[in-house]
Amino acid sequence: MADNTLREIEQFLYQEVRLLDNRQYHRWLELLTEDVRYWMPMRSNRYAPTSKAVASLDETIYETGHDTGELTAAHELAIMDETKDSLRRRVERLDSGLAWAEDPPSRTRHFLSNIEAYPAEANGEMRVYSNFILYRTRGEREQDFYVGSREDLLRPAPNGWQLAYRKVILDQNVLLAKNVSNFF
Repeated sequence: MADNTLREIEQFLYQEVRLLDNRQYHRWLELLTEDVRYWMPMRSNRYAPTSKAVASLDETIYETGHDTGELTAAHELAIMDETKDSLRRRVERLDSGLAWAEDPPSRTRHFLSNIEAYPAEANGEMRVYSNFILYRTRGEREQDFYVGSREDLLRPAPNGWQLAYRKVILDQNVLLAKNVSNFF
């Protein structure tokens, strides 16, 4: 991969979070493909099968191929699982003045780091991995930090890149925020 491709991808991601932090949600929606999947699986804490910290009452769960992963699978319950249409409706609701979770609106600041990009299976698409911190403050006392990683699929478009897939993986499995109304 050429250095200029990585630079283009970084600039795309930085532009995206700038639009989100400036509440330019309609312009942000333009960066998404029509078939985008934007989701955040749920996370759980699990002991490794080799852990000596606890003894399993039923050791056969590890022998039968039971999934011991921390994240819910793509077809299971998620914190959010959105399409372009549902994201568009969320933005329209923010415009309506009826989104109580965002009245007054949140102030956010996205920090991205550790951006890696690799060619994907489809022609021209790129798999992009990054880490993020999302700071959110609202009203006088609400403050939230979300920390995690993102797995993106970017698709080439006439004016640069578009987001075709995003998987948001939060490091915490218990969310202390009153709601998850922000975009990651």
